[in-house]
Amino acid sequence: MKHTVTSVAIALVLATSSTALAANEQAAPDLAARGKALVMHGMCHDCHTPKIFGPQGMDVDVSKALSGFPADAKLPPMDKKALTPGYWVLGSPDLMAWVGPWGVSYAANLTPDEQTGLGLWTPEIFIKAMRTGKHMGEGRPILPPMPWNFIADLSDDELKAVFAYLHSLPPIKNVVPQPVAPPDVK
Repeated sequence: MKHTVTSVAIALVLATSSTALAANEQAAPDLAARGKALVMHGMCHDCHTPKIFGPQGMDVDVSKALSGFPADAKLPPMDKKALTPGYWVLGSPDLMAWVGPWGVSYAANLTPDEQTGLGLWTPEIFIKAMRTGKHMGEGRPILPPMPWNFIADLSDDELKAVFAYLHSLPPIKNVVPQPVAPPDVK
């Protein structure tokens, strides 16, 4: 009898575990799909995806989706008056770099590359970064024009969905330049 009760208990644990595992496997694509919708509606590609310029103007380069400011890109000459509070804020022609009173900021690599993107981040680190406006939740400030303060209003489940989508992308190695403080802008 004792052996039968143990067998039934093990069978129940295995059945419950495989049901939960199947639910998680099914939920993961749904979570990433929800995250993709949030990324699309949040217009993340506008700043974080390199552009292709053609006769119809600018379009996103889907082969480099959300990989951030290209490491080999050069900024055009800029008006240093943009570093003055109250003056115009300048954006690069592809909307991937911005100049303002904070200095120069570059769109981050949001792909899951472990060395240059979000590959080593956890959902908790991502949520903390979006809630605090700090890189990795504790580092340097996340600079304009990144609307982290509005993204902070998303629920934990929505932010986990965005993170799941970003981690479903192919990793792209792209070293984005570090921000430049106003006195160091050349």
